[in-house]
Amino acid sequence: MGLRLSAAILAGKLTALVSRVMGWKGSSLPGLVARKVYPRVLKKLGTEPRKGVIIVTGTNGKTTTNNMLARIVTGAGYKILHNSEGANLITGVTTGFVKAASVFGRINCDYALLEVDEASFPKVVREVKPQIVIITNFFRDQLDRYGELDTTITIVKKTLTELKGVHLVLNADDPLVAQFQRKTGLTATFYGLAGNERSSTAGSYTREAKFCPFCGEALQYAYYHYSQLGAFDCPGCGYKRPSPEVEAEQVKALLAGTDCKVRHTTGSTALHIPTGGFYNIYNALAAFTTGLLLKINPTQAAESLRGYAPAIGRMESFIYGEKPVLLNLVKNPTGFNESLAAVLAAPGDKDLFIAINDNDADGRDISWLWDVDFEILEKNHYGFTGFICSGKRAEEMAVRLKYAGVPTNKISITGDLEAAVNEVLEARGGAAYLLSTYTALWTVQKILLKQAEKGESNAHHMPSVS
Repeated sequence: MGLRLSAAILAGKLTALVSRVMGWKGSSLPGLVARKVYPRVLKKLGTEPRKGVIIVTGTNGKTTTNNMLARIVTGAGYKILHNSEGANLITGVTTGFVKAASVFGRINCDYALLEVDEASFPKVVREVKPQIVIITNFFRDQLDRYGELDTTITIVKKTLTELKGVHLVLNADDPLVAQFQRKTGLTATFYGLAGNERSSTAGSYTREAKFCPFCGEALQYAYYHYSQLGAFDCPGCGYKRPSPEVEAEQVKALLAGTDCKVRHTTGSTALHIPTGGFYNIYNALAAFTTGLLLKINPTQAAESLRGYAPAIGRMESFIYGEKPVLLNLVKNPTGFNESLAAVLAAPGDKDLFIAINDNDADGRDISWLWDVDFEILEKNHYGFTGFICSGKRAEEMAVRLKYAGVPTNKISITGDLEAAVNEVLEARGGAAYLLSTYTALWTVQKILLKQAEKGESNAHHMPSVS
């Protein structure tokens, strides 16, 4: 048994080495190889963290929340293992453990911090038992892969009801997430965002949850932040936004990020997040709440978040000549809308690059593009010198922009990614914004690293949306 474990770890490490030499990411293949050699490798290594395992799941914000939590936990002096690059299928999770393990299967860490894909959640928790599960939000995402949203929620909920002793960290503002405490019977701590100047009382066309998950009555909102997130209540059965134990108030969007005050059970703490957007406030709140559960001093946790740097492709900053360049992952309507809102809020004239692939990891069905509010670009196209469509589905992206009302003389189609990146870098706008689906993201990032200088991670303080 021990020999097979060692053989699996060695095979995984060797695969990771070869992957790096070949210039590949090597974030999933080592885990796949190790599992072929010894299918129980993750189950064996999953018991190694001394203090436990924390899992982040949900549609958007997994990578950012997990990386923010990593800063908080390491800032408190703990050793961690985590899948920081966002390889969140069971093979990617296995890779993280294999890379951290000695050939004898020992891992020197206090906590394993894992972001886990919603569909992979049941597979992972069958092999790795978490002490805490953070659920960020639920939005429609890759319908051909996940199925309808109700299917995804049911998978996660059913899995949690079969676990014992797990503590949930839940987004109080999302009725699809907040329901998990009652429906699983598990202990939960809620985080949320108080009403602020960005909150709205008007309906949102991208709202994913219009009906109560308990009685089916239409939900009412005192306000909402975006999509279905806000202060909801059900006139039918009384289900309403739980009063969060951790809540952000007095949110101020600044040039250098976002400031807010976080009210929690032991007082309040000033929090500065060096990147903007409501997504990142929620991500920071989820990480901060988990830090409190781990008995980490809130002031120390806030200081750790102050130094957070976004991961690859999460509003990653570059400089081309003197032109600022931002790269961000887009993968579903809600996240895409928040990205467009952030681009529109940036000052000056600009060019927008959109790369759409439809490989397995992106989702084969790209019909979700018709649920993105590209019409907002028609209303604001004067701020753009051009819209460059690229990737395998560049033509369909261009058609979507045309039907949104974007002037066709501003739309160009360049399927080849390198040529398209060069086109947007050389374009007339004072800034370039590149939005990309998952499988195009790494290629675009590699091209940018060759053509431009890596900028400050938070130069434009825009939200990560994945």
